[in-house]
Amino acid sequence: MRPLGTRYTNVHDPAPSRLSYRLMRFMLTPLLRRLVFYGIPGFVLALAVGLYFADEEHRENLRAFADDVHRSIIERPEFKVSAAQISGAGPTLEEDIREVLPVDFPISSFSLDVQEMRKILVELDPVADASLQVRDGILFIDVSERKPAFVWRKRDGLELLDETGHYVRSITARMDYPSLPLVAGEGADKNIAEARALLASAMPLADRLRGLIYVGERRWDLALDRNQRIMLPAEDAVQALEKVLILNDTQELLDRAISVVDMRLSERPTLRLNDGTSSVLLRQIKSSGADQ
Repeated sequence: MRPLGTRYTNVHDPAPSRLSYRLMRFMLTPLLRRLVFYGIPGFVLALAVGLYFADEEHRENLRAFADDVHRSIIERPEFKVSAAQISGAGPTLEEDIREVLPVDFPISSFSLDVQEMRKILVELDPVADASLQVRDGILFIDVSERKPAFVWRKRDGLELLDETGHYVRSITARMDYPSLPLVAGEGADKNIAEARALLASAMPLADRLRGLIYVGERRWDLALDRNQRIMLPAEDAVQALEKVLILNDTQELLDRAISVVDMRLSERPTLRLNDGTSSVLLRQIKSSGADQ
């Protein structure tokens, strides 16, 4: 035992100081542990790589190696495309497709951007849709070609339109497509839906119908043989045409010496008669209506 009255001098405290304790706690935090075990080695590795590739010769060697690996992969026989096969397109369109897609075969499938190629194809006017795929070393191009439904006579020539009014291609002669209905007039292509409806209603006059004329970019006229014309209103044109057809069935209106049936004012239809026959025909029509 220490004698009473003896003072403690220079006694070492085994417990760490507060500063040492905090430092030890900080060293044991997950963030610092990750930095020590991963961050510092990673930094050293990045520094070594950077120093290595600071040399131009080393960079060139790496590029050459990467090019060799890339070439060895894309030039493998299983990735080679040797030809293109086009379906769904006529001879003219097929020629246009091969012209806008100048692919030199054989070629690696990795060098073909089929999405970009499809975008180029659907921008062709005769193409409604297209799909491309590579199979068994062949590039298959399947095209949906627009079908001509109308001949559109313009001031500067003739064009073919599909059933939606979309331009298909230009032609030089109307008789190249004698079975297609003829439309004329500025803006006719934007109103093809109404033209189709009028043609469907005008089937009883199909053998006499020569074409539809879009007038003033707002309404249609039906041109018949014998220089007859049915002038239709801008609104409810189909209903106005059906009234004329009923009148023609009951009174043989279009067999008379009439040049124009003007239905632009549905409440006041007007007949333009040939010279010298107006009064006689008007009385005949009135009397026929009275008899019925």
